[in-house]
Amino acid sequence: MPATTGTTTAATIELADVFRAAGPAYRADQAGHLSLDTLKVMAAIEHCRTASLGGHVEGCDACGHLRIAYNSCRNRHCPRCQGAAARDWLAAREADLLPVGYFHVVFTLPAEIAAIAFHNKAAVYDLLFRAASTTMMRIAADPKHVGARIGLTAVLHTWGSAMTHHPHLHMIVPGGGLSPDGTRWVASRPAFLLPVRVLGMLFRRLFLEGLAALHEAGTLVFFGTLAPLSDPRAFARALAPVRRKRWVVYAKPPFAGPKAVLAYLARYTHRVAISSRRILAFDGASVSFRVKDYRRDEAGRPRVMTLSATEFIRRFLLHVLPRGFHRIRHYGLLTGANRKAGLAHIRAILGVPAPPRPTADAPDPQDSPGKARSPCPCCGGPMMIVGSFAGWHQPRGPPFRSTSHRAGSP
Repeated sequence: MPATTGTTTAATIELADVFRAAGPAYRADQAGHLSLDTLKVMAAIEHCRTASLGGHVEGCDACGHLRIAYNSCRNRHCPRCQGAAARDWLAAREADLLPVGYFHVVFTLPAEIAAIAFHNKAAVYDLLFRAASTTMMRIAADPKHVGARIGLTAVLHTWGSAMTHHPHLHMIVPGGGLSPDGTRWVASRPAFLLPVRVLGMLFRRLFLEGLAALHEAGTLVFFGTLAPLSDPRAFARALAPVRRKRWVVYAKPPFAGPKAVLAYLARYTHRVAISSRRILAFDGASVSFRVKDYRRDEAGRPRVMTLSATEFIRRFLLHVLPRGFHRIRHYGLLTGANRKAGLAHIRAILGVPAPPRPTADAPDPQDSPGKARSPCPCCGGPMMIVGSFAGWHQPRGPPFRSTSHRAGSP
């Protein structure tokens, strides 16, 4: 880890630095209490872009300068690896955008349900997707509201700004849908999609019905202070207050055009619990990072929170998803094998041309010898991958050569 005279500052600190310094002690302290998936996430973050994963050597054809680049872990929980994944995903989704207004809708689980969800991530998070998407599709199809079949993209987030467990869904929803007979586009009102109170009441009913069904089927498990909820009567009593409270559904104003939608998706689709940009300092024992506390300040102005390294790691690991769980899902007009044909049909109804096809992305540079890289830091010339090396190995001198490499270069 890069060191300074005291605290490591934001100019050098990465999430991986915290895990490398404090992760071994955390694993030892939590031995027997960490799942295999959690241990794999920790190892991936710690080894990301280090010699343990191997890498490649880049050479400049102009001046012969060489540099080493280590491979990334590609784990979906690693902040360093999500930038490229988000760009690739967005390029594929750009062709799905329609020339209509888009709304941002958020479905949030109450704290009482969040505690149950933490011990039953796959089952309860999946129920959250089903209940929220069904709510949107059903209310939108009602002639009293939009009266159309809509489409939406839903993204699961399980964290708040302070990395506490706070499961909720972000949805991107076009402002309208296809008429029941599929012959015309039915637009929503310009600044209003669906009534949030109606959405909240139906969402509460559908979710609690689904949760009761999961409990009756024996799918849910309970540990610690929640263990008594295994009894059906105790479970019903625990949910009684939740049935009476208002469930929060939040709808933001529509986006200002498709480019704003893409900019939003770039921030949300592949976000993890915290980005390294929010980490301000790490002294080996504690971590300081920026948070937004909306309860104390409606504007959500950033303030600094300091946690012990152990607590920081614990909070981050709260958000490790079950293996194979899809946290980005599409519904309605944006799903199924006929999605492309359906979107083309909508564009024909709206009288707009189809968007240009996205160009195929080049393969990942860590698998692509010969691919041009960022410019040479010495002369600005092109850098090419001239060789690679396996994990836990370092390249030996003389360095790798390429047939295109400038003759006589060191």
